Amino acid sequence: MPKLWNETIEEHRNAVRDATLDATATLVAEHGLMSVTMSRIAQETGIGRATLYKYFPDVESVLVAWHERRVAHHLEQLQAVRDRTADPGRQLHAVLETYALISYERHGHHGTGMAALLHQGPAITQAHQRLLELVRDLVAEGAASGALRADVSPDELAAYCLHALGAAAGLPSKAAVRRLVEVTLAGLRPADCPVDEGEPAILSGHQIEDREHPRHGSR
Repeated sequence: MPKLWNETIEEHRNAVRDATLDATATLVAEHGLMSVTMSRIAQETGIGRATLYKYFPDVESVLVAWHERRVAHHLEQLQAVRDRTADPGRQLHAVLETYALISYERHGHHGTGMAALLHQGPAITQAHQRLLELVRDLVAEGAASGALRADVSPDELAAYCLHALGAAAGLPSKAAVRRLVEVTLAGLRPADCPVDEGEPAILSGHQIEDREHPRHGSR
């Protein structure tokens, strides 16, 4: 086939895929995982069901593709949060808080067989490994500087953080999520690190905000 024809077909394929996954995201957000059907996607996008089936064999494959795209976006979001500052302590706090809030916002997508299916597969395994490495590297920097405990390996501490913050999915508010982040961070500090004297090893979210946006009239 001519190159231009191939490019046109590829653009059409990408357009159909993006529209399908965007519609799926809308349905999940408004009605939950179990609301997604090929008929509802077709209705939402205006794409015929016959065309949808050319690209996705069933609704399960649509949901898997949607979830993989969503996880990739979350990784990009965490990396962007990390890159907003050069300070390792602030980076770690920001990454963990963002991850916890992502977990909190996933509330309601768990507890179904479909949700279990979405968390399987090589793409999800690879994404989870990248997430572990992101947190591990920040923990290792903190341990090397003496701000974080060095008696436990950064790999184990990274796993501890992610497992602990996964509980954010069941919390009732964002305030509770932020408290969970502070408790998790406390577990990373050296046992002999004084938390009530001098400069804290890791600034809390409120302390970071106060540093970057001081109140008028403060001295």
